[in-house]
Amino acid sequence: MHLKTLQADVLRISDIYAAEHGIERSGDWALLKVQEELGELTAEHLRMSGRARGAADADKLGDEAADVLGMLLIYCQGAGVDIEAAMQRKWLHWLEKTS
Repeated sequence: MHLKTLQADVLRISDIYAAEHGIERSGDWALLKVQEELGELTAEHLRMSGRARGAADADKLGDEAADVLGMLLIYCQGAGVDIEAAMQRKWLHWLEKTS
């Protein structure tokens, strides 16, 4: 799966969810949601590592990681960030140097 395809699918799902639940997605909404989801991922990480109360759940950890990624993709679209180009520029170019 390509990142742009994933991003387009996530955006369609977000549109459906917002319409069904009457969510107004203002300019900073997506960034605030990234932060919220990161907090939920952190809480699950703490449970998994025995540093927080509650039952650890590896599926829940994955679900929270997916929420962070999904909201980041939504944020990037709204902020005009081409995340594929940014990943190439910031990370993937290192693979070209080692080949």
